[in-house]
Amino acid sequence: MARGRSKDLILAAVRSASRRGSFRSNGSDRRAGPALTSALLSRNSCSAPSLAPPQESSPFGSWESVDAKRLSAWKNVTFGSGGGVRFAEPTVAGTGGRWYGTQAASEQEEKKEPWREGMEKIRNIGISAHIDSGKTTLTERVLFYTGRIHEIHEVRGRDGVGAKMDSMDLEREKGITIQSAATHCTWGDHQVNIIDTPGHVDFTIEVERALRVLDGAILVLCSVGGVQSQSITVDRQMRRYSVPRLAFINKLDRTGADPWKVVGQLRSKLRLNAAAVQVGAGGGGEKVRREGGVPDNLKEKAEEKRHELIEHLSEVDDEIAEKFLNDEPISAEELQAAVRRATLGLKFVPVFMGSAFKNRGVQPLLNGVVDYLPCPTEVSNHALDQNKGEEKVHLAGDPSGPLVGLAFKLEEGRFGQLTYLRIYEGTLRRGEFIINCSTGKKVKVPRLVRMHADDMEDIQEAGAGEIVAMFGVDCASGDTFTDGSVRFTMTSMNVPEPVMSLSISPASKDGGTQFSKALNRFQKEDPTFRVSLDPDSGETIISGMGELHLDIYVERIKREYKVDTVVGKPQVNFRETVTQRAEFDYTHKKQSGGQGQYGRVMGYIEPLEDASGSDSRVVFENEIVGTAIPSNFFPGIEKGFLEAANSGGLIGHPVVNIRCVLNDGASHAVDSSELAFKLAALYAFRQCYEKARPVILEPVMGVEVKAPVEFQGTIIGNINRRKGIIVGSEQDGDEITINAQVPLNNMFGYSTDLRSMTQGKGEFTMEYWQHSAVPQDVQQQLVSEHKRGGH
Repeated sequence: MARGRSKDLILAAVRSASRRGSFRSNGSDRRAGPALTSALLSRNSCSAPSLAPPQESSPFGSWESVDAKRLSAWKNVTFGSGGGVRFAEPTVAGTGGRWYGTQAASEQEEKKEPWREGMEKIRNIGISAHIDSGKTTLTERVLFYTGRIHEIHEVRGRDGVGAKMDSMDLEREKGITIQSAATHCTWGDHQVNIIDTPGHVDFTIEVERALRVLDGAILVLCSVGGVQSQSITVDRQMRRYSVPRLAFINKLDRTGADPWKVVGQLRSKLRLNAAAVQVGAGGGGEKVRREGGVPDNLKEKAEEKRHELIEHLSEVDDEIAEKFLNDEPISAEELQAAVRRATLGLKFVPVFMGSAFKNRGVQPLLNGVVDYLPCPTEVSNHALDQNKGEEKVHLAGDPSGPLVGLAFKLEEGRFGQLTYLRIYEGTLRRGEFIINCSTGKKVKVPRLVRMHADDMEDIQEAGAGEIVAMFGVDCASGDTFTDGSVRFTMTSMNVPEPVMSLSISPASKDGGTQFSKALNRFQKEDPTFRVSLDPDSGETIISGMGELHLDIYVERIKREYKVDTVVGKPQVNFRETVTQRAEFDYTHKKQSGGQGQYGRVMGYIEPLEDASGSDSRVVFENEIVGTAIPSNFFPGIEKGFLEAANSGGLIGHPVVNIRCVLNDGASHAVDSSELAFKLAALYAFRQCYEKARPVILEPVMGVEVKAPVEFQGTIIGNINRRKGIIVGSEQDGDEITINAQVPLNNMFGYSTDLRSMTQGKGEFTMEYWQHSAVPQDVQQQLVSEHKRGGH
């Protein structure tokens, strides 16, 4: 192995300490430039591109292009969890020790089509994480170091300005991200489109639709909290859409920071093949300074972590595995190429580390985005050809091809509806006509903009691989747009079912119009926000992903539409199902002069064997042999069963996980009709429903509570009183993490209780797990309340 080569020693890194983009540092500025960078082995053949001169003076002198043959050695850059930085500039014979950017020579690369070269310079990435891991703070630093913004503002800063990406007043007040926000910046000669997403589980649809259109992602983790509940959810979403990712361990400046513990959790909890590409060094201060090589106290650690990196890569990359087994030296270029191959193949996750709040680790992370995350042409995107029975069609990403774009997010802007669009192929131009494949409507693009949070930059056209926004185009989230030459549609995103409802009405009759406008707009913008009318009470019911989700919309109605509302007690979305088979034999007969109604259905209902408790399937099966019932009446029978399942006989909630089987029946030559059989099926379902021993299902939430260990007994006792089940607990120093499954109906007001129990030191997150049967006493109580009209 190459473990003993002191000259080529790297701090488990695979990318040059090159600085791409504007460099801002005068040696004493707290916004110091490349404060944390991957160090790597010396390169044998590399050239340095000409880079734009810095906007401020650099402690390393001027920027130059350098002949790689004169490069004698690359020294190392390290970062300490205690907040210190150690940096050494490249030593180049006869150059006076200046700061350079380098990248692999491209002279011998075969010539590519011009559009492919342009596409290779684009990165579409999302930043996702558990709540309070520092996503928005990291995005703020990325925008600053790429020159997109000229001053940094904190999420909960004293100046009251707030982070650039938190453009909504509510976001700045609460210090959380509510809506995903898009921006773009330039790093070297690469264009990076970024979407900053919320971390709270209530706004998970924002993460879902962002990942649907992005090519790569950064998974941000807290160096103290590690892999948390929403980290697992985000990882699941990334797997669903096959998104390559980097991991960034943030908040290394916090007391108790342990990046190696987090790397271990990435492997154990998320089952990711992850390894660090950086190593930390102790020390204090924030200034970038010169230093002559790897500190002696870090050589052993650096060598160990590099060996660990190679081991993990050898498991998924044949070239590295062969060299590793033969004990051959592995160069930095080979290591870097292997990391890229494995990351794009979803087999490996390179781990970066730093502290966004302290302005460290941002530049090497951007280097990693450019080096290891895919460009649009390296991602396999498919559309469905509607003219060929939804046959899969590969989209190459050619800007000169037919236009194909997906509307993935809607917003009500100052100038009408703002539609966020990811262009997969072709070019979209302002003033051109495009076709909405979902509706068939032909629409004109009146205005085309590139977004920077809530700021807009007007553009005349946008090509494949870009994320832009259109004004004045009426459409729904998930619609596909083409230029009319093809009828392609993109696959839709996964939309979770709402878990909580509450009644809402305007406080005065004068606000009725604005109230309706608000609900219609929010429904269109957010697929997880549903509005319905209670058929019994006539109340308007809004449904969403949790308490915070609905609270935010109630507050937005008040602020944006100036309508005060009256909100009822939150309601849980119960479901019903059956537990045993029950036969039905029902004849629907009605004679009132002229043609009557006649239909007889026979069969049974039974629970689905593979039901998971969270699925909402109602399956209809026709097992009739012969012509006892003419085939043209079967659709009516199916409609009858589905309609009956919309409202169960216990508490009027939908019935799920049930199979309705029709095996016999009878018809009349004159009086039978589709309506007659639909009614026969509906009444047959109700007739046998009681005999099938129905039960009520309630949403159960996976709850994760973090608090100081001295409050463990109180927290567990409170969860038991709420009829929760403790799944596990894990102690880390003075902090305990408790995982439990608790019925949502018993979780109302828990945040207030937790604060009082833990003196404000506890925090919790919860997400939907599944629907489970309620205890018999709770079922009887719910049924009696329903009969009294208290539902």
